[in-house]
Amino acid sequence: MIANGRPKSISVAVLVDRGHRELPIKADFVGKNIPTSLNEQVSVNVSEIDGVDSIELINLK
Repeated sequence: MIANGRPKSISVAVLVDRGHRELPIKADFVGKNIPTSLNEQVSVNVSEIDGVDSIELINLK
């Protein structure tokens, strides 16, 4: 319910949770937890855009 233009609550959903939070916000719904180091990046591909559903872990070194 929205009163005075502000929602009573907000739910956050993420496809991949890496951790490394800088803000005090935690996702309510998580598709996959993948602990990573700070020099790794997660790339999410979806078949509607990329032609394949996949999650790739990329080392940025």
